[in-house]
Amino acid sequence: MPKLSNSLPKYRCHKASGQAIVTLAGKHHYLGPHGTKASRLEYDRLIGEWITKGKPNAGERCRTDLTINELLAAYLRFATGYYPTGSSGEMNGIKRAMRPLREAYGRIRVSEFGPLALKAVRQRMIEMGWVRTSVNHQIQRVRRFFKWGVENELVPASVLHALQAVPGLKFARTEAAESEPIKPVPESHVDAVITKVSGPVAAMIELQRLTGMRSGEVVIMRACDIDMSGRVWVFRPDDHKNKWRGHQRFVYLGPKAQGIVRRFLKTQTDAYLFSPADAVAERATARSRNRKTPMSCGNRPGSNRRVTPRKKPGNRYDVASYRRAIVYGIKLAGVPAWHPHQLRHNHATMVRRQYGLEVARILLGHKTAAVTEIYAEADQQKAVEIAAKIG
Repeated sequence: MPKLSNSLPKYRCHKASGQAIVTLAGKHHYLGPHGTKASRLEYDRLIGEWITKGKPNAGERCRTDLTINELLAAYLRFATGYYPTGSSGEMNGIKRAMRPLREAYGRIRVSEFGPLALKAVRQRMIEMGWVRTSVNHQIQRVRRFFKWGVENELVPASVLHALQAVPGLKFARTEAAESEPIKPVPESHVDAVITKVSGPVAAMIELQRLTGMRSGEVVIMRACDIDMSGRVWVFRPDDHKNKWRGHQRFVYLGPKAQGIVRRFLKTQTDAYLFSPADAVAERATARSRNRKTPMSCGNRPGSNRRVTPRKKPGNRYDVASYRRAIVYGIKLAGVPAWHPHQLRHNHATMVRRQYGLEVARILLGHKTAAVTEIYAEADQQKAVEIAAKIG
């Protein structure tokens, strides 16, 4: 009978000593006199710790002499299951933060990594052109990585304690560049790009401009997540930035947004509305429509496609592919660069100007108005007019 892969290490009797024994990661643990309650409790405790550490086998014996690369491999396995794969983007942030760490110190022992090494990693981030706030955020991810190692007894606690001594970069006291405030993108630039991108991408841009959705929310829209029973539809994203905090997110779709969504509804309600496969099909149809060679000559439509292409279009966009599509449209339109998150600022500024800060807070899904003020550009023109009157 084959051995079950999910079975637990057995509670056994060591005949020579009469003690209970269990073998974990290639190491024997003696539990006390066999058959006693105390030995059973000790067995349960060790098994619980072993499961928490990811059930390491003899080749992955828990130790504190791991290299950075070995610890990173274990951490990424944990993070892949722990962090959501939808709109949060935490996994992409972790991989980005770990890249300079891996390149510079991947082969050294975790016990040898100290404050000077962390400062060297930080310097590499600065040399890569990352702004000060981004560098500080990524260094926090690096520290969190070592904290996880301490938690799972793979890193000496003294390593994490030493890394805490490295302060964050201070404003105007470092060579790292400062980030510019994110501002709304001119509407003319948005309109120019919409004419150069595919139908699904243009629809997502319009929806972001109309509703203030995040990029990670618009790319995962499905009919099953939209309540269409009322005059105003309500979209509840299956995943969103603050889901882990227990917050709910409601996106309100008015008549214009509803008209866009209707064009992309599918028979399968759990299918994503905006798909790269649909964009590919749209381009193929456009090429066929603009074909100059008569249909009786040359290749038949679709006959020159690869049966097994190297990369097939996915069933939905992610944040990165959506942004790349916009960058492509920007190059074709010849307008200054902008990114989809700016569309959220466009919506916030318009709503705040016309309906007030509190309405903008509700529509953007913020818990406090202080966060909304970051997105909504203050209307400086009113202050200018008043100053001109009062002297």
